[in-house]
Amino acid sequence: MRSKKKVIGNALFLAAVFVLTLYGVFHGEDLGAMLDAIRAADKKMLVPGVMLVIVFIWGESVILWYMMRSFSIRVKKRICFLFSSVGFFFSCITPSATGGQPMQIYYMKKEKIPIPLATVILMIVTITYKLVLVVIGLGVLCFGQGFMHQYLEGILPVFYLGVMLNVFCVSFMTLLVFHPVLAEVILTKGMKWLEGLRFLKHKEERCRKLRESMQVYRETAVYLREHVRVILWVILISFLQRLALFSVTYMVYLSFGLQGAGFWEVVLLQAVISVSVDMLPLPGGMGISEALFLRIFPSVFLTMTLPAMVLSRGLGYYSQLLISAVFTVVAHLYYTMRKETSDTKS
Repeated sequence: MRSKKKVIGNALFLAAVFVLTLYGVFHGEDLGAMLDAIRAADKKMLVPGVMLVIVFIWGESVILWYMMRSFSIRVKKRICFLFSSVGFFFSCITPSATGGQPMQIYYMKKEKIPIPLATVILMIVTITYKLVLVVIGLGVLCFGQGFMHQYLEGILPVFYLGVMLNVFCVSFMTLLVFHPVLAEVILTKGMKWLEGLRFLKHKEERCRKLRESMQVYRETAVYLREHVRVILWVILISFLQRLALFSVTYMVYLSFGLQGAGFWEVVLLQAVISVSVDMLPLPGGMGISEALFLRIFPSVFLTMTLPAMVLSRGLGYYSQLLISAVFTVVAHLYYTMRKETSDTKS
């Protein structure tokens, strides 16, 4: 019952954010001119954009397959693609992408993958996934002052906040992994402090879950120390995975027949948006992503900025949502039919 209420609540929140985004983006705009511009775009350039989204989803499935093999777990690549699709779908529709990993663990359990092991794998995926954004964000801050002043003057506070939140998240997760004893002390004292202020009620169940979480972090640390080569490959694949998604905007740029901006310029601007919104509690960065696009891309897309934003977000987020939704349904049907077949045989 509680789970159903949570699903309904997330659905209502997603719908509300979507409606507000539509109103904020299109209010007062010439929708006819925008649609004409979209219709005039070269569709042959947009097809590779959809393929890049599939590569983005496929990239995580490669990471999952590769890491599972390092644990001597033999899972077919197509099954890992279903895991990846499930993760992206629920991440797209839940605030701060909190719903993806629990659902991935749920389906991994159906393949008899132990929950602690699945948790460790997904923990590493999360750390490396966010590490890419940290490297990009810090790289722009340290070496891209000219780039920032040219394109990011209007969004610098949001960009700084995004970098700071991502650095904090990766640093904290790294602390949890490599210094679990210290992390446990900090979290335990923090929990007692919140209980003392009556923000939380003392619950033994919460303490038990904390201890279990610390065990996961210890196991993650052991894996990282013993599989350095695997982690380096995972980081590389994560970079390529992110690059594929950021490149979607360049495909949109080419579809309008525009010239003047280079590939890396467009990709880096799209990466800045991801750095800025990744940690914000909005499903898929909805609303803020559109607003940032309209602020930093006018010098690139000129009069085509609004239709470019629609196509870029349509491909980069909404097609990702649709594709992952389709394969999430496939995953559900596959495991339902497999269970029915197993029950019939038994």
